[in-house]
Amino acid sequence: MCGICGELKLDAGPPDRAALGRMLKRLERRGPDHEGRYVDSRVAFGHRRLSVIDLSDASNQPWVDAERGLVLVFNGAIYNYRELRSELIDKGFSFSSEGDTEVVLKAYAAWGESFATRLHGMFALAIWDSRQQQLLLVRDRFGVKPLYYSHDHQRFRFASSTQALLAAGNVDTAIDPVALHHHFTLHAVVPAPRTLLKGVRKLSPAHVLVLGADGSERSFPYWQLDAAPPDPGMREEDWLEATRTALVNAVRRRRLIADVPVGVLLSGGLDSSLLVALLAEHGGNDLLTFSVGFEDHPHEQGDEFEFSDQVVARYGTQHHKIHIPNHEVLERLPEAIDHMAEPMAGQDAIAFFLLSERVSQHVKVVQSGQGADEVFAGYFWYPQMQQAGGSDLERFRRFYFDRDHDEYLRMVTPACAGQDYTSALVAERLQSVASDDYLNRVLHFDVTTLIVDDPVKRVDNMTMAWGLEARVPFLDHELVELAMRMPSQLKLREHGKYPLKQLARGLVPDAVIDRPKAYFPVPALKFVQGQFLEFMRDLLNSQACRERGLYRRSYVQLILDDPEHQLTRLKGSKLWHLAALEFWLQRNVDNPA
Repeated sequence: MCGICGELKLDAGPPDRAALGRMLKRLERRGPDHEGRYVDSRVAFGHRRLSVIDLSDASNQPWVDAERGLVLVFNGAIYNYRELRSELIDKGFSFSSEGDTEVVLKAYAAWGESFATRLHGMFALAIWDSRQQQLLLVRDRFGVKPLYYSHDHQRFRFASSTQALLAAGNVDTAIDPVALHHHFTLHAVVPAPRTLLKGVRKLSPAHVLVLGADGSERSFPYWQLDAAPPDPGMREEDWLEATRTALVNAVRRRRLIADVPVGVLLSGGLDSSLLVALLAEHGGNDLLTFSVGFEDHPHEQGDEFEFSDQVVARYGTQHHKIHIPNHEVLERLPEAIDHMAEPMAGQDAIAFFLLSERVSQHVKVVQSGQGADEVFAGYFWYPQMQQAGGSDLERFRRFYFDRDHDEYLRMVTPACAGQDYTSALVAERLQSVASDDYLNRVLHFDVTTLIVDDPVKRVDNMTMAWGLEARVPFLDHELVELAMRMPSQLKLREHGKYPLKQLARGLVPDAVIDRPKAYFPVPALKFVQGQFLEFMRDLLNSQACRERGLYRRSYVQLILDDPEHQLTRLKGSKLWHLAALEFWLQRNVDNPA
């Protein structure tokens, strides 16, 4: 796991070495173990390494194949690299390292632009092909690894974070009005290729972007999630057995493909508890687990230790229980904001940031349960959508949008107002899924679009801020493909995630399986009071916020007057949503570190 960056010059001048250095400095936390650079007359590549697979210097990057005129920078982990290596050796390739990086580059040499279809894992990478005079960018199927870029007539730059591109300079930081609408209606999700900044774009998941040295550009998907109707010959027990096989394979791959210990983030919920159980069942008798908790609020408990403790007791894991006081949440909030590649409204971002700091003192790699709710229909709004009437868009909007368009227009100033961009996007995405099952269309949209820029991005950003690699077995593409073909009524049974609940019986305590669905609790950012309220009030009343001119002052005051009851349909704080964006802009655009 690493941080990557680079520049392709599109005019006659050489690459900007100083800009490359500034980008690498901003990526240092993603890869604390080694820094590498490659510069020629047209291209500059930079790499910050977190050593996880092949810990020797032989796998340092950028990786250069002078004989074939190829250069690679790669962030991620390829879980089938050993199988690919054997296949490439049979084709006549030789290797000088034991890691996955060299395998990626030689896979491109062997199979050209289609090579990404053979990669099983999480990855963001760039390859300079000097013979073809073209730069390739590739991102994994579910966007687990980030890849941002900026593009003008003089240069094309890419990096693992927005902050690195901003540090390089020459980026248009004006707000994209379409992205702003998405941000405030889709729970801070801005689907690729947009970001909130007009001058920063991101590669869509499962896509290849090819940029010629002459400035020509083309992009294409190398994989698409199939939503074909279920196999009528599959019985319930067949689906459950297939799910168990796929999940066990996903969990084992993410534990075995590492030359360092792999821990588990144990929240106390079903998903992470099932990961622990499956790892223990398949030979993991030395498991390291980690749980975090916060101070209670009168309306919400701040930890789930009573459930995670039961899993720890059953499997005898080497457990680390972390308790974080409220004052630390506020004190460390600026640091967390500085490591968000894009502004996030999820209240658990700071939780992951502080948890990752502690976990990184023990391990370099963890498995996490993100994705299970989106893949197996675990959230409370899925059955509500399924039972509702109306069009696809109406059923989705009624239970998911943070704000309807009318409220959005009351929130933003006239200069920021526009069309109902989010409704148009959601209607188009749902309609494009070739399935007769409404909920499977929603889940398809969720796992290919929404999850990428909410929980997946949050986990990557907050863990990599501490040089900690997070692996997400529930987003193994073979498991997701299986779940997408499964009848939605099977996933929805017992309030959602029925297949996982059935797999967990006998492995996970019933109290964990049968508890109501819970969310990573950070009460201080949901029920805003005291110092947190004053902090957000000061942000939204600051001169910078007023001069930026995004929010109508009447709407800001309405939210400030009753913050605890101004919640979105997904139970998020509308006040925190406003403040988080303003704080991110102040920290990363107005006054970057």
